[in-house]
Amino acid sequence: MLKKLGRTRPVQETAGFLASVYLRLVKATNRFVQDPPDFLDAIGPDLPVIAAMWHGQHLMIHYAWPKGARVSALISRHRDGEINAVILRRFGVRAIRGSGGEASKSRRRGGGAALLSMTRALREGQTIVMTADVPKVARQAGLGIVALARLSGRPIYPIAVVTSRRYDFKSWDRASLGKPFGNGAMVLGDPIRVDRDADADALERARRAVEDGLDAVHTRAYALVGGRDPGQALADMRRAGTAQ
Repeated sequence: MLKKLGRTRPVQETAGFLASVYLRLVKATNRFVQDPPDFLDAIGPDLPVIAAMWHGQHLMIHYAWPKGARVSALISRHRDGEINAVILRRFGVRAIRGSGGEASKSRRRGGGAALLSMTRALREGQTIVMTADVPKVARQAGLGIVALARLSGRPIYPIAVVTSRRYDFKSWDRASLGKPFGNGAMVLGDPIRVDRDADADALERARRAVEDGLDAVHTRAYALVGGRDPGQALADMRRAGTAQ
């Protein structure tokens, strides 16, 4: 009964509204620093871009964009994504529904259609925000984000937004949610560019560059707020597996 109630539109709208109010409170009561300073000016000549983030850090990524920015974000078609879509709408971000993974699952989840929608949005001047992880495999980048970069010709920018006071959840993605009255950091990494004629080897190099870039910005962001990335162990495990 509770699950059915949670899937109803009124409940989802209410939950999304309350979550957006809380997120605005967190932003208003934390003192954020940017690295590099005024990175939105630095990124300006490359706009629109593909902003990459790790899953679990998606709740506060909206803070990085100024009011009125043209931004779209990829959100899963899963019912859990409905509340996220409401939150995005309240932050002025357009939701594009779909997710990737294995070819058969990607078709069922709307991955192909989402890829085309994101490519179209980039051509129309909208920045795309998306998690880089393979679905349900945290801190391991998939090929979807680099495929989007190849199709669109737009660069990928790794980004991290963290706070000193936060809730760290023991979820599969080690999700974090900021608390009010602390310090925060927004860190932007170097751009990753993918040639339109990139072959499989070049795509794999770009995929690993996304992983390295995201690890680096998260390490830097948590250092700026005097903390340690709660997902660091997942990144370490991935590196150990890659090294074998």
